[in-house]
Amino acid sequence: MKVQNAAAKAKVDTKAFCDQGAETFKVGSELALKAEISNDFFVRTTDEQHEDGVRYAWSTLNERAYIYTSKHEGWYSVSDETFYPSSAVHLVIEPTSGRKMMASIETGKEVEWSSEVNYKFRLSELGPKLLEFYESNPQFVIPHYRMRDIVNQVRNGLEDLSISRPTSRLQWGIPVPEDDSQTMYVWLDALLNYATKAGYPWPPAAQNNNTMWPADCHVIGKDIIRFHAIYWPAFLIALEMPLPKTILTHAHWTIGHEKMAKSTGNVVNPFFAMDRFDPDTIRFYLAHDGGISNDANYDNSYISQRYEIELRNNLGGLASRILRTKSWSARKSIEMNAAGELEPWLGTYAKQRDFLGDTLRRVTEHMEKMDASAAVKEALGLVHETNAFLQQAQPWTDDPERLSTIEDAPHRVQRTVFLCAETLRFAAIMLQPFLPNYMATLFEMLGVASDKRTIAHAIVGADADYGQSTIRLGRGEDGALFPSLLVRD
Repeated sequence: MKVQNAAAKAKVDTKAFCDQGAETFKVGSELALKAEISNDFFVRTTDEQHEDGVRYAWSTLNERAYIYTSKHEGWYSVSDETFYPSSAVHLVIEPTSGRKMMASIETGKEVEWSSEVNYKFRLSELGPKLLEFYESNPQFVIPHYRMRDIVNQVRNGLEDLSISRPTSRLQWGIPVPEDDSQTMYVWLDALLNYATKAGYPWPPAAQNNNTMWPADCHVIGKDIIRFHAIYWPAFLIALEMPLPKTILTHAHWTIGHEKMAKSTGNVVNPFFAMDRFDPDTIRFYLAHDGGISNDANYDNSYISQRYEIELRNNLGGLASRILRTKSWSARKSIEMNAAGELEPWLGTYAKQRDFLGDTLRRVTEHMEKMDASAAVKEALGLVHETNAFLQQAQPWTDDPERLSTIEDAPHRVQRTVFLCAETLRFAAIMLQPFLPNYMATLFEMLGVASDKRTIAHAIVGADADYGQSTIRLGRGEDGALFPSLLVRD
């Protein structure tokens, strides 16, 4: 209904209205190209394959007696496209107009009382099966506190779910099979697109050999968790289909610590953001500051700070000090390590060497928990520690008094340079999902072969062939891994 109303307001046919919006996000569009985003499929619920799958699912649910007709009364949100029970709405006063209205407690969107005859799904009957599934899969929803909220909602009892609207009120959607007076409810239709693009309904022989289903992870915003963690699993259980392994729910971005909204104009134009910085910098910032549990505040000054401090000074500075100098040879230190000439590793050097492996382990754990922000910060922590180690080791000094206080003075330069080079190699491997272009440049600066840039090669000493840059390193700003920002705030 939200789309239908928006199209009517724009005085455009609903399908044409959706076609215009789809082009903004479709692969090959200007935004996707600029953001360097790719995907396997672009799904539209108007696709014929999808509509056929939804009709099949409806017929299956109906045959299994999960669907019935009933008069439905409740609080309906056009914006959220769902009915809410009375316990989920409250009276609020609109700040700008002072108007009193009923709104969803969860989303803050206005609701209106609606009474109509439509089809319902027997959601209440599936409560015990949902609780059984949650108990067997405690990591189904991430983070865990949202999992607890979902379990509590189901334990408190579920109401049967309205899954259609009268065609007199809603024309935009798939007509109910054998009843043109009703249009399917948007969430049943929309949620099934995950399965229809994976080939649902599958031929019997392919049911147990489907490599695309179930999904390993669904990534959703926290405001639609009810639909994905209660309704969607219930539909799948009723259809006797496997459930997704994990649902990762992320928090929101705010501006000025207020929720982004088109109505107030406090939104970010992604084109402007990437023109001002670049796709890698924006991707890195979103991963570094973005929240899973808590909302994050978007601010251009924060992007500049992260770039200057974490990337340009921290990582870029280390790359310049180790690779863009004539005082030592990174390649020679790597050759000496491969020949065993730097052993044994003792004291500060041994500690720094172990820190590389420990960091990789922690980054891996964070990624397995789907906490990209923690993983990025852990990888950057390694670079911070290595810069401190380099400052302590001072491979550039030839002061005899200073050398007398440094462990293993005869090989101190080679040991130090090797460990710093390994830090750069590890950092490039760990950070390449977040900074693909910049890390590709760092790999070239290090001379790491293209087939040795995976996590499997993140073992100290595993690559004995790098150390000779394959690109011009330059001096100063010329050839710097992270050049100066043209705009800082």
